[in-house]
Parts: sequence; structure tokens; C-alpha cells
Amino acid sequence: MQVELREDSASVAHQTEVRGGGAPTAPSVADVPILDNAVWAALDGPHAHLAERVGRAARYPADVYAFAALADPGDPAAWADLRTLVGPETVVRIKPVEKVPDGWEAVGGGTGVQFVDTALRAEPAPEAVRLGPDDVPEILDLVARTRPGPFLERTVELGTYLGIRERGRLIAMAGERIRPPGWTEISAVCTDPEHRGRGLATRLIRAVAAGIRERGDTPFLHAAADNTAAIRLYESIGFTLRRRSTILRVRTRRTGTSREATAL
Repeated sequence: MQVELREDSASVAHQTEVRGGGAPTAPSVADVPILDNAVWAALDGPHAHLAERVGRAARYPADVYAFAALADPGDPAAWADLRTLVGPETVVRIKPVEKVPDGWEAVGGGTGVQFVDTALRAEPAPEAVRLGPDDVPEILDLVARTRPGPFLERTVELGTYLGIRERGRLIAMAGERIRPPGWTEISAVCTDPEHRGRGLATRLIRAVAAGIRERGDTPFLHAAADNTAAIRLYESIGFTLRRRSTILRVRTRRTGTSREATAL
């Protein structure tokens, strides 16, 4: 038996309009289907140079971003391509997924929320500095202390990352992650616990968004559905909830069976 894992596409907070930094008014937040499968759209588009791909399945390198994607999560052939790509008994993260086919099992997961920029004031942050490969040890230390989400040794290659330093120490950061055509995700938003309450995260989000809009894209972002502090911040500065989605860690079985897959 297969377990149905349905996403709540109806959980759109407001039917407002998406605006992209001087660009014409875009469709309502519900009417941007490219964001329904944003990881695939990025790997099949602006991030194709990073994609490890077999047919209708692709993934980022394991030290860049631990996500895979399918052109159509309901297509058995795409799942077969993913199995060829990752090999047996391999765990990958994937979204959106409504059904885990035979030969796969869900070994963990959760629920995420997706927000799009509808009223964000984007502006540079003069105190922010560009972060690069030489800053990765400091970035990983900050990430380990703040846990903003997955960040790996080469994640910094996905786009522009900005940080704020105090007395030479990195105390806050934010940057760009996946890039579906016309959109760029803001990610890795974090502030050292000793420096929270100063608006550093907001300034960095606005600064990253300014760069995104400058090249004609619209910012969007994701958060864990239970991260209420982050959600309050994003809504307060001009992001609108677009949808909720299931995020799964799935594993290929050594041999396909009909055993029930369980989402955790």
C-alpha cells in the first residue's frame, strides 16, 4: 500500500500581488506554478551547471545542497531515473511529494512553508560584506550555533551571501540559494544569539533582496512550518505565505517491495 502525502496548496495567506523591484505587477501569490517544484525548476534552469542529472531526475552535489528533484513527482519513470542517479540504499531530501512509490521508503520529513515577496522594502546594507569560499569555516560555525537550515561546504557557490561582522567576527548572514527562472530564494538567514534584537537579519534580507531585484528576479524564501519567529519576521517585512509543502527524506531500498512507506 502507498501512503498519500498531500500538500496543502490552499493555505495561501493573502491574494495579494507579487512585485519584483520596479518590474510590472506579477500574478497573485497562488498563480506562480513554477514555485510548486522550485528545486527542479532551478536545476533544470539557472542552476543546470550544478545539476547531477539522469533523465527526469536531478540533484545538487552532496556538498552544495542536500536536495534532489523530479520533473514530475507523480511519474514512475522520474523515480526510476532518481534511483539510477543516487544508487541503492541512498537517502535524499525531496519535495514536493504526494506519493512514495514501491522501491522507496520515507525515513523522515517535515512540513515547510513558502513565502513570496509582495511588499518588501529592498535596500543595500552598507555595513554588509560579500562572503565567499574563504569565509566558509566562519559561516559553518555561525550556522552550527544558529541552525537556520542546511548549509554545506559549497553552498556559498549558489549565489550571493552577505554578512555583518563586529570586531572582525561574523555575527549575521543571509544569502541566495535555489534559482527557478525569474525567482531567487533568500536563505541561511541567521544572527548570533548574542546580537539578536538589533535588526541585523532584516537589514541583510533587504540587502540580498536588492541584489535579486537588480537582476530582475523576485525574492522568495522557505521556513520550517513550526519556526514561528522566522515566520513572524518574514510576514512583518513584506513576505506573503504562498503554500505549505511536505519535505521528505527518502531512501532507495536494496530490492523493491510492497511494504508500506511511512512518512515521519
